Amino acid sequence: MVRITTWNVNGIRNPFGYQPWRDKRTFEAMFDTLEADIVVFQETKIQRKDLRDDMVLVPGWDNYWSLPKHKKGYSGVVVYTRNATCAPIKAEEGITGILTPPNSSTSFRDLPVEEQIGGYPSFEQLSTSDYDPATLDAEGRCVILEFPAFVLIGTYCPAERDETRTHYRTSFLNVLDARIRNLVKMGKRVVWTGDMNISREQIDTAAAEDSMRKNGVDAAEWISTPARRMLNQLLVGGQVFGERDHGRETPVMWDVCRAFHEGRRGMYTCWETKVNARPGNYGARIDYIICSHDMKEWWSDSNIQEGLLGSDHCPVYAVLKDKVMVDGKEAHMLDLLNPPGMFENGVRQQPWSTKCLLALSGKLIPEFDKRQSIRDMFTRKPTLPKSRSTIDDDADKQVGTSQSSLTATAVESATTSAETDDRAASSRLSSIPLPSKPTNGKRTAKAIENLPSTKRSKSASQSTSITVGKGQQSLKGFFSAKAPSSKIKEEPQVKSTEAQHAIHPAPTVSMEDSPDAYRSRPSSTAMADDDSTRTGMGAVDSTRTRIGAIDSTRTEMAAVDSTKTAMADDDRTKTESAAVDSTKTETAADGVEAGDIISPAKTKQSWGKLFSRPVAPKCEHDEPCKIMVTKKAGVNCGRSFWMCNRPLGPSGKQEKGTQWRCNMFIWASDWDTHTPQDQ
Repeated sequence: MVRITTWNVNGIRNPFGYQPWRDKRTFEAMFDTLEADIVVFQETKIQRKDLRDDMVLVPGWDNYWSLPKHKKGYSGVVVYTRNATCAPIKAEEGITGILTPPNSSTSFRDLPVEEQIGGYPSFEQLSTSDYDPATLDAEGRCVILEFPAFVLIGTYCPAERDETRTHYRTSFLNVLDARIRNLVKMGKRVVWTGDMNISREQIDTAAAEDSMRKNGVDAAEWISTPARRMLNQLLVGGQVFGERDHGRETPVMWDVCRAFHEGRRGMYTCWETKVNARPGNYGARIDYIICSHDMKEWWSDSNIQEGLLGSDHCPVYAVLKDKVMVDGKEAHMLDLLNPPGMFENGVRQQPWSTKCLLALSGKLIPEFDKRQSIRDMFTRKPTLPKSRSTIDDDADKQVGTSQSSLTATAVESATTSAETDDRAASSRLSSIPLPSKPTNGKRTAKAIENLPSTKRSKSASQSTSITVGKGQQSLKGFFSAKAPSSKIKEEPQVKSTEAQHAIHPAPTVSMEDSPDAYRSRPSSTAMADDDSTRTGMGAVDSTRTRIGAIDSTRTEMAAVDSTKTAMADDDRTKTESAAVDSTKTETAADGVEAGDIISPAKTKQSWGKLFSRPVAPKCEHDEPCKIMVTKKAGVNCGRSFWMCNRPLGPSGKQEKGTQWRCNMFIWASDWDTHTPQDQ
């Protein structure tokens, strides 16, 4: 038997926060628990960019999505089909046919007849709508699949939240009604399922009487609202007051679930979570499985599954018989739910393959199409690099033997390296001598020695004041020890200079009088000319002058800080003395001792009241109440109040002397939240 299940999940991942879905948290396990072959989810509240592998690449299942084009986290419909039992032959998105298939600019209604599902609303039928077709199909509210047996329409119809949505809702329902009737006229059987957001009769909602009383209407007026009137005119046995509308003279559909449970009260599929109405079953039946009237004998069972949590709605299912009568002949249902030749008398003849996928299939979305498995990603062998000899041969062929070409290459290499450093480093690199003679297109040992090393030695970093720019670090640099800052580096240099001058004191004669005095000093580098020596000594003298200036500045700053500290201490002492005198004066005037002014116990108690959890009043059940906030527009919007924590009863009213919510109500401003109720 093939089972169809519809469920408004209020978010595609929302059920996984509840049992029994919480354990395995996979869609495959969920579908097995539902025992379904076709699953229609509404209100997926997801965008295409947020689709994940576990939603689309479900093992053994195909899926077809309708997502909102503009709004985020809103609406959305998806239909999952089990590959082992059914495979659609056509798939479309939207009710008007104005949308286009993936990777196509031709709308569904303009495709060749053999590729259409058909039944598209005529321009005359669309003219009654206040919205253009593109707007009606922009919110991701409908997926249509065609099987050889019937056309499946999965919808999430708009709800009437406020007056601004009334015209959109009416237009959507009118166009949908036209599409269904057109398909029936073509001779196709239709199964319409999903969240209709319509309670067709008083028996289908617990709030019928309250709604009529609130709006000041009677039963006939209540059931004749546009949405209910449209649905009842479509259904065989629907209550219709007055003459039928034009084009809706004949009912063509059948309420499957109600047919199996005629007169059953409390068969609700949706409950308001804000008032915790589900435990008391104060809800409404707005989720349906509806079929063509000529299919009413095809079903063996249908019911709601109110015990399955995961949303503010519950699943609704209907089961198709294994064998049905079609045109006076008995046919197996599996033969009618798959392409011709796939099954014969309920026995599979051809295995399911990716060739059965339709253009609208989620598995053909570019982000998921031809997705590799993780095993393939880790077992693929990497591409082997070229051998060293091959690289050298290629380099020998590409490098010229002329002096000018090698010189240009060396200059270009030096310039490229310099772009990642600062100006000082670039000027140093520009002075590097180039080799004078190439050797088979390779650098000579002498040329390599002349090039600057990318790894600076310790002595070089201490003997020069040039700071090389950071540039782009390598990956290894993130794991090496952090280099000391420039300020820390300067101190060893200064100490080294002072120590050097302590061992070798500077002469008192000038360079012109005794040039040999400086030449006789030991040096760790090669002998330099007189100009270099003068420059070096000038730098030493400049360093000594700066050190002296720094020491002098530090001494002056220390003196200033000491003076400021002394002045601040004096001011603080004067302020404290004045405060003490003032306190004593006030205490003497009041006749109270100074020790009684600040009480640690009272201070602790006051702070405890400020941060402690408010004490809740108790209702007539002698249970703590819960605090709520008014969101209804008006003078009390935003005010908090206390009320009974129990759920609403079946009547939907606050009851007295029952196990359901009592009539306890008190404004939070009228209740001392820090005083226990029994005091």
